[in-house]
Amino acid sequence: MTVESCKRMVGKVVVLTGGGGGIARGVARAFASEGAKMVLTDIFQGGMDVTKAELEEEFGTEVLTLIVDGAEEEQVEKALAKTVEHFGQIDVLINSAQTSASGLTLIQHSKEDFDKAIYSGLYATFFFMKHAFPYLRETEGSVINFASGAGLSGNPGQSSYGAAKEAIRGLSRVAANEWGVYNINVNVVAPLVMTDKLAAWGEENPEMFEKNIKSIPLGRYGDAQQDIGRVCVFLGSDDARYLTGDTIMIQGGLGMRP
Repeated sequence: MTVESCKRMVGKVVVLTGGGGGIARGVARAFASEGAKMVLTDIFQGGMDVTKAELEEEFGTEVLTLIVDGAEEEQVEKALAKTVEHFGQIDVLINSAQTSASGLTLIQHSKEDFDKAIYSGLYATFFFMKHAFPYLRETEGSVINFASGAGLSGNPGQSSYGAAKEAIRGLSRVAANEWGVYNINVNVVAPLVMTDKLAAWGEENPEMFEKNIKSIPLGRYGDAQQDIGRVCVFLGSDDARYLTGDTIMIQGGLGMRP
């Protein structure tokens, strides 16, 4: 089912890290369909170019792309300054960028493997939040950070990834407490999303894929735009102004907890 746009983000500027990736592309499409102007950051230009072309052609939105290594604080600070120079403001910051050495057990991890997850995820989120704060204070904006069921459930083979994602949740709760006085809300989403890699794995492992599907109460993986993106739109809109410091499990019921 496709949800109709309400144009809740007209006049808003959204910064999305990891903007060349498949999940981020779906989130970007959700915001663009609501009228937002988009700033995409990534370490590779190619994926951002694909996203930019889609958003401009299908939604007529203005898109700025910036090559940024989120682990480098100076690059982050300059990118946010360029954003404000170009668009005049920042209303929503979405930290979705993350790489990791998934598939390695805890004892197989090297320090370099661990650093990969911590720098691309935790440090990048910290730097973007830190340097976006002055602009978000002006707009009474929103921050949406990405966590994962891998950290919440302790998935085997994802120790560095899970550690980075849980650290991001802790950082988000502190910011929610510190920034509430400025009417900046900070929330976290933990999505379960159908991706190209997951689909390919499902074709190679149909029995395991079907077993995984059956474990999800709603019986399917989430769609990056319609399921994950639209929840992010809600969190970045005025409809969620009284919601902060929370983790929203967008997992079709799989992540339900007391």
